[in-house]
Amino acid sequence: MIIVIIAGGSGTRLWPLSTNNFPKQLLSLTNELSMVQNTLQRAKLLTDTIYVVPDNSHLEKIKEQLPELEEGKFITEPARRGTANCIVAALSYIQKKHGVDEPIAFIHADHHIRDTSGFVHTFENAAEVSASMKKIVLIGIEPNYPATGFGYIEKGKQSEKFKGIYEVDSFKEKPDYDTAKKYVQAGSFLWNCGYFVGSVNTFLEEMRKYSPDLKDNYLKLKKITDIKSNKYKNTYLSFKNEVIDVALIEKSKDLVVIPASFDWMDVGNFKDLHEASDTDEFGNYTKGMNIYSIENENSFIRNELDTPIAVIGLDNIVVVNTGDGILVARRDLSHRVGEVSKKIQNI
Repeated sequence: MIIVIIAGGSGTRLWPLSTNNFPKQLLSLTNELSMVQNTLQRAKLLTDTIYVVPDNSHLEKIKEQLPELEEGKFITEPARRGTANCIVAALSYIQKKHGVDEPIAFIHADHHIRDTSGFVHTFENAAEVSASMKKIVLIGIEPNYPATGFGYIEKGKQSEKFKGIYEVDSFKEKPDYDTAKKYVQAGSFLWNCGYFVGSVNTFLEEMRKYSPDLKDNYLKLKKITDIKSNKYKNTYLSFKNEVIDVALIEKSKDLVVIPASFDWMDVGNFKDLHEASDTDEFGNYTKGMNIYSIENENSFIRNELDTPIAVIGLDNIVVVNTGDGILVARRDLSHRVGEVSKKIQNI
């Protein structure tokens, strides 16, 4: 198996910890390792053949954090053109090195997973199924609450050949709360976490049928031998910015999905990060020097500077102090931080 770690993104909803210059995949959020370092450690449990796709603005920082990877393991986006073209670039590069038949797992650099044995088991199953059925295999997460921030995959008929593998009946956009409750109660819906497994040939066949523009992009990149050349850069920058779900996956008619046998969290905002972090008996997370916390509950407090922070008598609050700014927010509204950070950073 080959693993490709998609390591782009700006992480605007975790400002001021995460900034456009130093996004969340580069941050140590849930332990002493950064998100991308944790992701690499999980990937290494599956294979030694691992590639990383950063965008050019973060390439050097990614390399610094992943010194064990040699130069040829980085497939750099000249600039962000969406996950669809990330995957196209990886496919065109990998076919030159490994051929077109080995299963490739695409995973993300900024997800939080604790159950590494379940992670390995799920992806090994997905690779076996993809190789046998010649299909793209999606990995879905069993929902444990009615999330409105994720898309959903509707499971169809179970495979006759592989137990626990299901046809994909449909994709559902991010629902409202009442609809999300119905999905959870139905038991036939999974969160779409953006994990895909398939060979170069499998992806190309789906592109041929449902997204010829993506296949054209693949063929254009395939002809260019030097991925650091201006020709490669200009060709890549000419591509339309697209996410793989819309450009290909949701159009495909013959996909299968495997429910993940591991825990998963997309650390997309401070409420998520708080839930992924160790807290005291009052539900508080504190990290940093000069923090004075008195009679607070269910709060996230992080200080990256020497300036003292005092937080007294609050509940459900986020306080973050860094050299890039100060955030004070209600924890349950922290998903709206991105609206502010985009204005501050002119994104």
